[in-house]
Parts: sequence; C-alpha cells; structure tokens
Amino acid sequence: MNAEIDLQQIIENTMVLVLAGGQGSRLKALTETRAKPVLEFGSHCRIIDFPLSNCVNSGLNRIAVLTQYKSQCLIRHLMQHWGTLNNSFGGRLDILPASQQQSESWYQGTADACFQNIEYIKARAPKYVMILSGDHVYQMDYRKLLAEHVKNGAEMTVSCIEVPTKNAANQLGVLSADSKGQVTAFDEKPSKPHPLLDAPEYCLASMGNYVVNAEVLYRLLKADAKALESDHDFGKNVIPNIIEHHKVFAHRFRGADGCQIPYWRDVGTIDSYWRAHMDLLNNSDMLNLADPSWPIWGSALSSAPTQIRGGAQKGQCDLNQILIGTGCQLNNCRIHHTVLSSNCTVGDGASLQGCVLLPDVTIEAGAKLKNVIVDKGVTIPANLAIDDVNIAKHFGFSVSEKGVVLITQNVIDSFADVELHFDVPQKPLSVRSIRPLPSEVTARKIARPIVRTALNER
Repeated sequence: MNAEIDLQQIIENTMVLVLAGGQGSRLKALTETRAKPVLEFGSHCRIIDFPLSNCVNSGLNRIAVLTQYKSQCLIRHLMQHWGTLNNSFGGRLDILPASQQQSESWYQGTADACFQNIEYIKARAPKYVMILSGDHVYQMDYRKLLAEHVKNGAEMTVSCIEVPTKNAANQLGVLSADSKGQVTAFDEKPSKPHPLLDAPEYCLASMGNYVVNAEVLYRLLKADAKALESDHDFGKNVIPNIIEHHKVFAHRFRGADGCQIPYWRDVGTIDSYWRAHMDLLNNSDMLNLADPSWPIWGSALSSAPTQIRGGAQKGQCDLNQILIGTGCQLNNCRIHHTVLSSNCTVGDGASLQGCVLLPDVTIEAGAKLKNVIVDKGVTIPANLAIDDVNIAKHFGFSVSEKGVVLITQNVIDSFADVELHFDVPQKPLSVRSIRPLPSEVTARKIARPIVRTALNER
C-alpha cells in the first residue's frame, strides 16, 4: 500500500470528539447567555466552525460535539449549519450534551466528558480517537497530526505550538520533549514555563488537541474516573500521570513549509478575542477566511446584500481595512480597522476605529467608537462617543486590562434607568472626551441628551 492509501485508512478509522462545553466566563457579558464556542467571529462564522471546518477539510467526517453550559444556541447552530454534514461531506455529526451516562454529575473536566461518553465511542469502534478543543481560532490540517501519531508508534500525541513564554505563563499547558519528540514533562498553566533549548524566549504549549489509540483511551479514562483526587482533566491529570509509562509524543503545529509557526489563538478573554479580529484584518496571510483551499464553513444563511451609500449630505463613506458581513448598511460614515458582522447599520457621520461589531448592531448618526466590542443586537444612540477608556468606565462599561471596551445593551439602557448625578473629577470628562468641562458641571448635564435619545429609540 502506498502512503496515501494508508493515510486514508487511518482517517477512516478515526473518530473526532470536539469539546465544546467551555463556560467562557473571562469573556464576561459575551458568554452570559451562550457558550463560548458559538460566539460569532470574523463577520460570518462562529468559533466552533474552525475545528469543524478543519475536520471536514482534513477528510474527517465522523464527529461528535460534546456540549454543556448554555448550549441551546450552540445546538441550534450545529443543527442548522452542520446537520447536513452527511449529505454535504459523506459523514455524520452527533451532539452529545451532558446526559449523566456514567454518573449523576455534569462533565467535571475534559477527561470526564470523554469518559461519560465511553459507550458511545466504543459503539463506533474507532482505532484512533481525536479530541479537539472547540474554542480556538486556527486553520490546521489534522492529517499531518494523525500521520505523525501512527509513524511514531505513539499511544497518545499532543498537538502543540511554539509561543512566547510570557504569553503561556498561567494560561496554557506547557510540554517538554526529547529530540525524538517524546514528551518528558507536562505542566498545566505553569507560572514559569519551561523554555525551548533552541529558543529560550519560547515554550511548547498544548493546543488542547490530542490523538489517542482507542484501547489506550478507554483504560486511561477508566483509571482517571476512579481517581478521587483527580480534576478529570487531560492537561491537569491524565497526561502528567502517563508520560512515564506510555508513549506520548508532541506534534509541532507548523506551516506548509515546515518552518513557519502558523496562526493559533485562544480567544478566551476580551483582549484576545478583540486582538484576533485585528489579526484577521492585518495578517490575512496567516489567518485567511477567504482561502478557497481551506475554507472556514460559516453560516449557511445569507441575508440581504451589503449597501454602502452617501448620507443626507450626499457624502461618501471613508472605509479602510475592514471586513463586512452580509446585510450591512453603511451611510456616509468613517470605518477603519473594523470587523462588522451580518446585518449591522452605521448611520450618517458615525466613526468606528478598531471595533468589532457582532450581528444586528445599529450605530446611529454621529456616534464615535474606538477599540470596542459591541455585543449582538445593541443600538448605539446618536452622538454617543466611547473613544476613551475613562469615559467608558464613567458610564459603567466593562473595560479590559488592555483598554478594550465591551458595549452591551443593558449598560446603555441603564442610562435611562438610574439617576446619573455625582461629583465630576477635577479633570472632568465629556461624553466626547475632547474638551474638559468646568469642575462645577455634573454628570447629569452630560448624560441627559443620551437619556433622551435612548428613551426615544425605545
């Protein structure tokens, strides 16, 4: 048999488990009512569309998605946009909510999620099980991971990527491997990651993706389930406990040339979610959603065409480095370095800089936004300017460590629900954050025009 036929057989003997039960609490209001993997990304898709698209593009079509927290929106997305996997790609996608098959508990960790579905896995009789995180943004050919796993005679292979040690500290699982690639140590979110010998400023971080021989996986899951002190997590417990007695290898995620470090990002915080969108605008060669050779299959539902037109004064839109979803309406506005999801409207004279707009957002005339994420369905009142972090905090918006503002409808609505009257600091800030006001001016005078606008729009 040639290598191509062997690889095809490996693919046919592989089933995929996508872990999509993450709570995503660090994303704050963005995940209050929905699971992190179903959060919109890049104007036309959801985060979970990345691992699912990678599977389809890699020829893997036996897939199960494990869901847990606030999963209604996620399940609806999977049914609407991935339920036709069998007809479109000759495969099958199953949805596995936490159903207490092995215990009365919800999924306690990544390993427990797999253990509670062990009978489901056995019934499909795979030779290899690929376990993927459902909440990372990247484009990866899983065939290379599978081929390397079999070539090494590994029992388990951990997919990893080189990242700066400062970025991995307290955030990612970190591996150490010998010259042959066999894992010698695994630390879950260490404060001082072990650096690479050939690149001391970098370390080898786990991507949360694994390939395990099925028979080995069954034994590991059963042993972990019996360990009373375990958190039942692959990174915290399973991998560190088996590397001495099992053949665990590291697969380095590399570009097509074998040298370049590809794009991969954990979008689990407001800052990383915003930065990934800016990367999409600035590094299209690293993360290209329009690549016909490796498409990210997003929403199959198409709304009206995008309209770009002059406003009341017959001006022109000033657009620079933006990504626009379907059904948007842009009216005589200025938009730079911004991602607009579907069905967004930007009014006359509005200005957007470094923004991420989720679907169905309305920006009314004259509004100014900078370095913000606007949640789904939010209406920004006319002439409201949130272009300074102090102004954002002044009005109660959530601001990240790096100054990204999260705008939600409930905070905007609160302008009309509470009496905004308090002493202004010695250097008072206007809503426009352009000019200081006299110290005796109160926030009530600043807020009243916005209150009227918000009330009128209701």
